[in-house]
Amino acid sequence: MMQFTGQLIENRIFIHDLDESRRLFADGYYGKPLGISKPKNADFNSPLVLDLIEGYYLILKNKLYVFKYNGTPVSSDEILKECKKQYVNFKVKYKVFENLRDKSYVVTPGIKFGCDFAVYIHGPGIDHAPYLVKVLLDNEKITSIDIVLAGRLATTVKKQFVLAIVNEKEDTLKFVGFDWWRA
Repeated sequence: MMQFTGQLIENRIFIHDLDESRRLFADGYYGKPLGISKPKNADFNSPLVLDLIEGYYLILKNKLYVFKYNGTPVSSDEILKECKKQYVNFKVKYKVFENLRDKSYVVTPGIKFGCDFAVYIHGPGIDHAPYLVKVLLDNEKITSIDIVLAGRLATTVKKQFVLAIVNEKEDTLKFVGFDWWRA
């Protein structure tokens, strides 16, 4: 199994080696090449930038070794600590991220769509993300207005709005998708 090497810089992980960057990107559309918003393939000449959640996932899968600027190794616990600073309800969001990634979906931040994740079948630049995912705990309240607003946005950008509902006590995850039709 190939292990990639990345450097933790603030809240991102950089893969500086260009060959490693291309291989990791081609291995599942992880990260984004620096300065390229929607690469169509792994033919780029810039470092790869990973979000912390991607880095944490790859570390736990033994695919990524991370170090600090001074060469000191960064443990998965240190990355987890940073993730908890960056993401509200990180543990719950990670459960959804991991579930989708383990099913071979490409998962990217959904902030520009007002949700937690944009989910692709093939990858950014190849297809459009068909799903926008909002992560909730099973006891969290969501109003009908929240659902309508999210649904309207998803429909406008031609995506399905999906709630990922996590029950921490039972360690379960359910997905509820909303489709919108015009009468």
